[in-house]
Amino acid sequence: MIDETALQNMIDKIKVCEAEIGKGIIGQRGIIRQVLLAILSDGNVLLEGVPGLGKTELVKAISKVLSTSFSRIQFTPDLMPADVTGTNLIIKEEGNNVFQFEPGPVFANIVLADEINRATPKTQSALLEAMQEKTVTVGKTTYELPKPFMVLATQNPIENEGTYPLPEAQLDRFLFKLLVEFPSKEELKEIMDITVTNQKVELSPVINGDDIIAIRTAIKDMPISDAVMDYALSLVVATHPEQADAPEITKKYVACGASPRAAQAIVKTAKARAFMEGRYNVAFEDIQFVAYPALRHRLALNFEAISDGVSADDVIREIMATVKTV
Repeated sequence: MIDETALQNMIDKIKVCEAEIGKGIIGQRGIIRQVLLAILSDGNVLLEGVPGLGKTELVKAISKVLSTSFSRIQFTPDLMPADVTGTNLIIKEEGNNVFQFEPGPVFANIVLADEINRATPKTQSALLEAMQEKTVTVGKTTYELPKPFMVLATQNPIENEGTYPLPEAQLDRFLFKLLVEFPSKEELKEIMDITVTNQKVELSPVINGDDIIAIRTAIKDMPISDAVMDYALSLVVATHPEQADAPEITKKYVACGASPRAAQAIVKTAKARAFMEGRYNVAFEDIQFVAYPALRHRLALNFEAISDGVSADDVIREIMATVKTV
């Protein structure tokens, strides 16, 4: 068990980290907080929004403040899996030809998968093993990825031309799906002040990889009461229409409910939120805060939902109104 002074130092570092990222990204305070929750929970994040909202700049700012290795992969229709994971090259040594593995850009602490849904499914799947097992297998050899490791992916809305929807198996490997909204008029003016003038914002590194691993360990040790755990599990179970006591909105609009990874995501990130709030206990409000980003990409809605204009967030909102806390 870590002593209270060490815990407070960790919490203070995270708050400084959050403030430092906010210097480089105007607005999006909620998005910054949720990305940090995912980082502290050892998860991957999918950022969705129309082009030009600063999704890529957000990831770059985070990598600077976290003082970790960073790589960017620009996903395009002609990108191949070996361009992501790396490949074996033939090298001449003392007259003999030998194979030598050349690591791809996925070998970094933070990997920006930019516009991930513009690549073909074959290339998208190159990240599956890395996102789940933190390894890359090429030929018969499996390579460990650096620690900590996480994928921060951006995508444009599916209705945009030239995109390939991510399969459910890959979506499930993202801890959070965050919706990046258009900035307000005041925030837009601040963005103009920085981007169309000679002003420059220099970001300072605050924490490193070892700090992140230590904070993750402390968060995993956090207790969670049976009542709060039961509430989190009840929310996940309520997304399944085949359950006899499922809410009416689930039975009407959901084709397939959330996986067990959703329950893991909710509990892990609720612990991280309590930690960032300076509490060493998980409350019902922590579960409610993380439910939307943890569940919205794990609900498969049916045709009736699409025709009625019902979103995953609408379903989650109604489920949380139905499932009561103890």
